[in-house]
Amino acid sequence: MTGTVLVARVDNAGDVLLAGPAVRAVAASAREVVLLTGPYGRAAAELLPGVSRVVEWRTPWIDPAAPPMTGPHVLRLLRIVRDVAPEQALILTSLHQSPLPLALLFRLAGALRIAAISADHPGSLLDVWHVVDEDVDVPEAERMLGLAGAAGFELPRGDPGGLAVRRPLPDVGHLTGPPGYVVLHPGVSAPARAWPEEHWARAVHDLVRSGRRVVVTGGQDERGLTARIASGVGQHGLSPGPLFAGGWMGGGPVRLRGWEEAEEPTFTEGWVDGRSVATGGRGPDGPSAPRGERPVGHPARSVVDLGGRTTFPELAAVLEGACAVVVADAGPAHLAAAVGTPVVSLFAPVAPAGRWAPYGVPTVILGDQQAPCRATRAGACPVAGHPCLSSVPSTRVVEAVDRLTFVKEAAT
Repeated sequence: MTGTVLVARVDNAGDVLLAGPAVRAVAASAREVVLLTGPYGRAAAELLPGVSRVVEWRTPWIDPAAPPMTGPHVLRLLRIVRDVAPEQALILTSLHQSPLPLALLFRLAGALRIAAISADHPGSLLDVWHVVDEDVDVPEAERMLGLAGAAGFELPRGDPGGLAVRRPLPDVGHLTGPPGYVVLHPGVSAPARAWPEEHWARAVHDLVRSGRRVVVTGGQDERGLTARIASGVGQHGLSPGPLFAGGWMGGGPVRLRGWEEAEEPTFTEGWVDGRSVATGGRGPDGPSAPRGERPVGHPARSVVDLGGRTTFPELAAVLEGACAVVVADAGPAHLAAAVGTPVVSLFAPVAPAGRWAPYGVPTVILGDQQAPCRATRAGACPVAGHPCLSSVPSTRVVEAVDRLTFVKEAAT
């Protein structure tokens, strides 16, 4: 068995969650796995199975709020690595990131064996130089798992290689009511990935009208956004009301009639559980038609705003209790995948969906994946009107939720 292995994934929460299969592969044959990450990924790192402890360093060439590259800052990392004293180190990066600056610092700190994927010749900085064909959009989880394999670490027998979190998760029934609701998570780290706010509010309205309970989630800095979206349902003739006290008072989700594929796929092409499908279609009574004549119930008790009210483990538990999660290309999409919940992904093509779509769960991707912004990695949309996502109406989201709920119910 290998001794201590230092695994680095110094990026955001979603990136850290996607590293989970690689971390478990290392943990299967290492005495200890120490995960190096930044402040934006720490909460996710602490939820990864196989991680013994987490150390933190802000990486000037990766951190979104890049700190200055100073001597004292570098010395702090050198001390961290020397204290860990790893026998091996794996540097996990995305396509657009170079592992070589971190490899140089690890080498200076005395790391014995370093492995990474690198497009550039590493010289003596890497002991395992793993080369991949970056013209092929391999899912990030598999790409990182491939590096672990090249370094000699394989998943244990019986591990299917999906995303995962530590158990048990907190009880969040007092926040959400019973399982079966739909989670909407509107926040993103870059405007180019955002679905328009008014579309989110309309989706809340349409989901409630179809008989769904809705939970809106977000971080502390997104409380205003989630409040506007949750209360915006009132613009369409409904009132979300305050958070309930004591117990859930709204009705449960309404099972929808069977999905019928549209004769002509008028909606964006996407994937459901790895297969290309049209994300349009309608039931026999039109989109989101409920079974029978059951009334919608009490809309004032059907919307809950949890913006800024959950820790990261609590958010994982909220997502686990959902029948589906609606989210853009953001960390909670990967957290939903890690707890096994289907995802409606409002995915802007500034990054390739083949790499970054939710991994290992039934998923419907909405958004024009051939839009002019494709593969630009733009933070702000370079196309007037943000057409790749603004063209997606809330009705498509409701129908995608219906489809994924049907898939989940059929599987259970």
